[in-house]
Amino acid sequence: MTRKAAQVQDQTIGGYLERLAAREPAPGGGAAAALHAAQGAALLGMVARYTSGEKYAAHADQVTRITIESDELRFRALELAAADAAAFTAVTDAYRLPKADADQKAARSAAIATALAGAAAPPAAVITVADRIVTLAEELLPVGNPNVVTDVAAAAEAARAAATTARVNVEINLTGLPADAAARAELTAATEAVDTIAARASAVTDAVREVISR
Repeated sequence: MTRKAAQVQDQTIGGYLERLAAREPAPGGGAAAALHAAQGAALLGMVARYTSGEKYAAHADQVTRITIESDELRFRALELAAADAAAFTAVTDAYRLPKADADQKAARSAAIATALAGAAAPPAAVITVADRIVTLAEELLPVGNPNVVTDVAAAAEAARAAATTARVNVEINLTGLPADAAARAELTAATEAVDTIAARASAVTDAVREVISR
């Protein structure tokens, strides 16, 4: 019997991982990508909160803004994890539609295309979240508390994992879309940003490693 899905944020880590490891279609890679992003955003929030007090007063407004946005990105990523699971369910439902005659086959094909476009949307949005996390990491690195500088790199690496994992989840859904599908261009554009995001994340990590090697 299939277990009732719970929202990611309402599960224990162990419970989520048990569901991820189970022979069930969701959660899967899309949810994992979103949680990579959520962890990256959370790490930035932690570094920002350690960057406080008189020593960092000159950057207080900037750090406050980063704290607020990193929290928003964390919540958004959790929403996308749930949305990914729901969208995948819609795809499996569409494939189960009857196809006994031409009308049913046409309706089924249209439903599958709609569901696949919908399933590609959450991971595409995760890529956008990952992009913002890397941007905030770039901004926080030069002003953040040096005692937690490695967590800026960890945040960037989590964002990189989110983006690259999300990309393949977009791409697998694109393979089932008609060539003239309205959503194809926008979804393809989202994946084209990933190499740049990954390179920027790597640059953050390299900068952190340079700092800690001094």
